[in-house]
Amino acid sequence: MEITRQRDYWNQVRYDRNSTKGHYESYFFRANHPDRPLAFWVRYTIFSPAGQPGKSIGELWSIFFDGEKNQVSAAKSEHPMGDCSFSRQCLNVIIADSSAGDGHLEGSINQPNQLSWKLRYQSGEKPLLLLPEKLYRASLPKAKAVVGAPLANFSGMFTVNGNNYDIDDWVGSENHNWGEKHTDQYAWGQVSGFDNDPGAFVEVITGKVKIGPLLSPAFTVLVLRLGETEYQFNTMGSAFRAKGKYDFFEWNFKCKNDLAEIEGTIMAPRENFVGLTYYNPPGGSHTCLNCKIARCELNFKLKGGKTIVLKTKNRAAFEILTDRKDHHVEVVA
Repeated sequence: MEITRQRDYWNQVRYDRNSTKGHYESYFFRANHPDRPLAFWVRYTIFSPAGQPGKSIGELWSIFFDGEKNQVSAAKSEHPMGDCSFSRQCLNVIIADSSAGDGHLEGSINQPNQLSWKLRYQSGEKPLLLLPEKLYRASLPKAKAVVGAPLANFSGMFTVNGNNYDIDDWVGSENHNWGEKHTDQYAWGQVSGFDNDPGAFVEVITGKVKIGPLLSPAFTVLVLRLGETEYQFNTMGSAFRAKGKYDFFEWNFKCKNDLAEIEGTIMAPRENFVGLTYYNPPGGSHTCLNCKIARCELNFKLKGGKTIVLKTKNRAAFEILTDRKDHHVEVVA
């Protein structure tokens, strides 16, 4: 019951339909096949442009990644807020005929691909906070993220252009993020169970934010959960001391604190990415290069201890948010 209460709290919607500040808020779900390079991603989103709360919409996104065929199928639909509902008590989302609640989600989108899903999931893990808890109540950073259900097991059916994929104990996560604006540039990654340690979970971001017309130095924030123990590299000081460098398809990072250090790489070939257009509440948009079947290797070492190596061939989530146009990834939604 305690885990359920925590999850309900962190999944409460933060959107204020009367606010003119601008807002985005997403609940997304992802999972990978236990062995094969197959994955899905479904996202239920609020977008409210700054100064125009009456133009708020609900966005529904879905992607299926088939690395065996080098095929990525994506779809998106937009709906007036009158056709949407988001709960202030727990995870309970409706966008048109699609829905998500604690432990289940279903829906469909018909363009540019026909995708539908009917899934159930469960997780006995407590929520994972990417930031120190006090920062979720602060005005900065503008973007907040929580993993409501790490190491979630999904079952059900996912249909891609008439082809059914049986989802049987695929492992992934349920996630919630929100803010007044997107982080201006970032690489984001997550692994929900490594090939050589199914109980390990990591989330990491390297980002830059605009301060006036200039970009800040890069910061990197990472949280690693090994069993019951959580290793947090997410203070302001460690974030800006950390190393993080990425291009469109490969990312290297290194974090350390007084107890441990961790070094990692996440990468995937261009053909395993799809491009999405993310509206930004202050105005304009960014391109998200999205992959959910990336490779990841982490080297984790406690001070005075041995190094633990965590690996996965194709179970890592990897996203890049950029304004550049030279990535040569097709933007389809």
